[in-house]
Amino acid sequence: MKIYNFLDNDDVQVVARQGVFQVIEWKRDLSVSYGGATAAYFASEMNVRRRQVVCTLDGRMGVTLQAGAMQWTVGHIESTTGVKGVGDLIGKMARGAVTKESAIKPEYVGAGVVVLEPTYRHILLLDPMHLGGSMTVNDGLFYACESSIQQKAVMVSRPSAMVAGGEGLFNLALSGQGAVALESPVPASELVTIDLENEELKVDGNFAIAWTTSLQFTVERSGKTLIGSAVNGEGLVNVYRGSGRVLLAPVAAPTFNVNAGTGSV
Repeated sequence: MKIYNFLDNDDVQVVARQGVFQVIEWKRDLSVSYGGATAAYFASEMNVRRRQVVCTLDGRMGVTLQAGAMQWTVGHIESTTGVKGVGDLIGKMARGAVTKESAIKPEYVGAGVVVLEPTYRHILLLDPMHLGGSMTVNDGLFYACESSIQQKAVMVSRPSAMVAGGEGLFNLALSGQGAVALESPVPASELVTIDLENEELKVDGNFAIAWTTSLQFTVERSGKTLIGSAVNGEGLVNVYRGSGRVLLAPVAAPTFNVNAGTGSV
């Protein structure tokens, strides 16, 4: 198998590697029209560029993708649903319904290359072991992971204020050793890492990208009373308690529509 004018293209740069994943970035978009050239130029100058995840498989490790994320494969690659029976199917459907992720995430195994759809979002490559062995990710950020990663839904500890706090009732938890690819509104260089040691972090907004699953995550009033919350102007905040790590973005994490295509910012 030989692939030409892809990774060896002058406009392609590998910006991150971990496990079976490579993240490539297209430095220039030469396919734009005359009318869009100016916007494309300044977008590129501000690091708004097309990015893709390339998965190189050698037969020993597979990858699980968000539904609809695959663009093309080459080699001896097979796609499966990853469903191991009726009980597993029901569990996956239930988890997908509550975490806003696709219920069935296809798994690709074999020897060859799997290339994901281009996106203008940033791609973060993380290992749950760096967040205590299990990490919980914000709604809609999951993009791909190695098949060694286990997935489950975890519930907000105090769900009564979840809607007003901008969070869902459940989040997706990823555990085990392996690489995880997340779509992010910001690059890894802008993430703020906070390590808690039996402490408390309060965040006024949906800024967390991922956090150690063992942390207690709640949505609470910022003050002890309704009047106090109204006076300080904060209202509800997201609270993380315990010992673990939280990755924060400087801008609120949007809820991405993973089935709407990847061509938009």
